[in-house]
Amino acid sequence: MPGNPLTGWLATLSVAVLAGILRFWHVTQPRGIYFDEVYYTKDALGLLKAGYEIDSNSCTGPAFVVHPPFGKWLMAASEGLFGYTSCNGTPHGSPELGWRFSAALFGTLAVLVLARAARRMFRSTLLGCFAGLLMAMDGLEFVQSRIGILDIFLMTGIVVALACLLVDRDHGRARLADRLTTAAVAAVGVPSTSAAAGDPDRPPVDRRTQRREVYGPRLGLRPWRLAAGAALGLSMGVKWSALYSIIGLSALALAWDVGARRTGGARRPVLGALRRDLPGWFAGFVVLPTMVFLATWTGWFVTDGGYYRHFYGNGFVDAWHGWWKYQMAVLHFHEGLHQGHASASHPLSWLVMARPVAYYYLPVTYGKSGCHDPAGCSREVLALGNPAVWWVGVAGLLAVLAWWVARRDWRAALVLVGFGSAFLPWLLFPARTMFFFYALPCLPFLILGITGLAGLALGSRDASDTRRLVGALSVGLYTIVVVLLFAYFYPILAAQVIPYSSWRARMWFPGWI
Repeated sequence: MPGNPLTGWLATLSVAVLAGILRFWHVTQPRGIYFDEVYYTKDALGLLKAGYEIDSNSCTGPAFVVHPPFGKWLMAASEGLFGYTSCNGTPHGSPELGWRFSAALFGTLAVLVLARAARRMFRSTLLGCFAGLLMAMDGLEFVQSRIGILDIFLMTGIVVALACLLVDRDHGRARLADRLTTAAVAAVGVPSTSAAAGDPDRPPVDRRTQRREVYGPRLGLRPWRLAAGAALGLSMGVKWSALYSIIGLSALALAWDVGARRTGGARRPVLGALRRDLPGWFAGFVVLPTMVFLATWTGWFVTDGGYYRHFYGNGFVDAWHGWWKYQMAVLHFHEGLHQGHASASHPLSWLVMARPVAYYYLPVTYGKSGCHDPAGCSREVLALGNPAVWWVGVAGLLAVLAWWVARRDWRAALVLVGFGSAFLPWLLFPARTMFFFYALPCLPFLILGITGLAGLALGSRDASDTRRLVGALSVGLYTIVVVLLFAYFYPILAAQVIPYSSWRARMWFPGWI
């Protein structure tokens, strides 16, 4: 790791503070509820008041909702702190801050955690700050951090799980090296297996040493792996789609175990990982996420009014039966979600941002709300990523693939597996109604891919001065472009009133309108 941890923390915290200022500045604008806040703010209020989602029309009785409750519990917490709008429309405190504060907080947290993860991954404070800055300057992450819907919580949970996995990888390999060293020191002077077998006066073969040579040592409890599993379970408690990331990241962790044992000299590293690591892997990536996911439903279980809560009766088994019926109803809803929507898009179009989602649009006439253009003004919140991040990141996936093929670099594999597990499963449901903001969990891996390529461009410490200068200029120029594009699109990300001609100039493609 880079030296001087204090400098590393100060640098990455500075990037996070910048992201926080951008996300919390005028977070209550636009006023009122817009886009899917109409659902989630009321679901969160139901959890706050009753422990389960209530019907938003009647303000009584249970509501059928199609996403797990954890993200809405986070919104409920900030509504309890800052304010909400009751079912009859009466505002309490600052309602918009109530249902958007937690999103802004988690959006800022994602920047900090990704910067720290990239720093560990690439062993560079500079590259860690670079990754955090790309996240801070991305329009989609910015917009999702300022609206009361669920996707920012999903992405942040996956980023936290990723960071925990990186720490676990480092700690696991360090522990493996330490135990191999200890075993080697202890084995000095111990007769070899062949000598002991040929001399009856020699001590018997140490079976534990023999198994260690074949499989490698046991590594014991791995708390960071458990933390990763818990974060993934909470992510699935926000949206079911986190299941795909659980599958991808857990498979990657097991592959890392095999690689570590191979590097450590185990004669049968695959079998060693299966024998030594698989039980802990199963506990961390199957049992624990399942338990955490179920724990997010505690409010439904401990209250009596939830949807299907007493469908089969009042007993313990009846409650679980009703909960399972609820999950099957949710699954049926998602399988049948094929209705048209003006902002719907195919997953392949997400790669080029062909159809961003217009969350909010208001034409403003001359002389009103600060409009000084006789031709009129526009005010919009458009869920649009930063073109310099998304287009370069997607194109860079080919370079990352070549990087992995040429060097078998584990960091390239992480980018490809992380992006693939967040994106490819959506291609299996071409008829389903989908939106660009579903691609938000792909963003951290695109940024890590760009960061890895930036590291290659900068070159190693022993690269020539010319190489490092050209690399630094290239990465610096790219960073400036990212910042300028964010500033250019900021008005249509943050609902600012701008002349209609300025708004129209930012609509680069017909699909953005």
